Amino acid sequence: MKKIFPTWCILFLLFFSTSELSFSQDSSSTRLRISLITCSPGTELYSIFGHSAIRVIDSNSVSDIVFNYGTFNFDEDFYLKFIRGKLNYYLSAANVNDFLLEYIATGRGVSEQVLDLSSQEKASIFNYLLGNIKEENKFYQYDFFYNNCTTRLRDIVLNAKENKPVLPFVMNNKSSFRDAIHLYLQNGQQYWSELGIDLLLGVGCDKIMTAEEQEFLPNNLMNAFDGAENNRIVKSRIEMYSPSEIKNEKVWLTPFLLFTLILLLYILFYFIKNKTGLFFLNCFDFLLYFVTGVLGVVFVCMWFFTDHTMTKNNFNLLWAVPFNVIACFFINSKQKIAKSYFLVYAILNALILILWKILPQQLNYSLVPIVIMLGFSAYLNYKKDGKIH
Repeated sequence: MKKIFPTWCILFLLFFSTSELSFSQDSSSTRLRISLITCSPGTELYSIFGHSAIRVIDSNSVSDIVFNYGTFNFDEDFYLKFIRGKLNYYLSAANVNDFLLEYIATGRGVSEQVLDLSSQEKASIFNYLLGNIKEENKFYQYDFFYNNCTTRLRDIVLNAKENKPVLPFVMNNKSSFRDAIHLYLQNGQQYWSELGIDLLLGVGCDKIMTAEEQEFLPNNLMNAFDGAENNRIVKSRIEMYSPSEIKNEKVWLTPFLLFTLILLLYILFYFIKNKTGLFFLNCFDFLLYFVTGVLGVVFVCMWFFTDHTMTKNNFNLLWAVPFNVIACFFINSKQKIAKSYFLVYAILNALILILWKILPQQLNYSLVPIVIMLGFSAYLNYKKDGKIH
């Protein structure tokens, strides 16, 4: 666990540093060194995208502090705040050695880019950080794509620069937010997490990123700083910790494989013309519609009742229809309205498969067996006991 500087230390630094900076801007350029710290991705989902922080070495006060915008309080309301998009992160400070310990222990690389800044630019950044870490200023509403621990550092550095540099594209200029997320999740073999994220994030995640938007990821910002045009940002680069490469164990049970096996099992029981097969199909149909219906309700809630911008306009609602929560109780019904529902739902799932590649939202390919199964099941429920009466 990271050791955070106590408040009295920060207040002391604030008083000491700001008084010194106001006394002599020239001396500050020699005693201050400011760096962007970039930590490589970890193996767990919370660390899979890497991390950024900013390091300030003050040789006058003999301090070496890492300022970190990726801190949050894990309290009893954590999950509720996270789901509602109201989770506040805050700026914290730690000694550089304490900061490094966590990354060394987990085998994650740490790179340092010493920034090429004037005396006035260094003073501006340091004063901003010292002011921002005050209790009344340190909290901010976290947004994974637009307001996170990386984008905040980019904005602080660029706002301090007198002549703002142009940061280049560091990924393909046709890459979407979803493409960037998939790249990291697939490299880390987080296939189930990839599915979960694709289920929750709507069409906004398929927006083509600008060069600036690509910098929400720590490695992207690091590379963008290295390639800054018309005004250099990075003076030098240092590898603070370079671990030996760790190979992840191969994940065999992917969502696509599991869902395909379930689909084949469903088809197998369809061809078993006995009570066991019929009982299995009825039980599975009930479970299938109930689960997809609940998912649909979750998607609607994430769309309309949270502050998350990327969970709106979710095309997964085309197959995870909330009305399935009701339809699951009518899988053997002869009522005309039930028959009509299953017919329309079968056609809808067929259209999803046909239009899969041209839908505005990129659906996770692991869902193909699920959509096939939903369409097949709906058609069978429509055909039961003949056509609509």
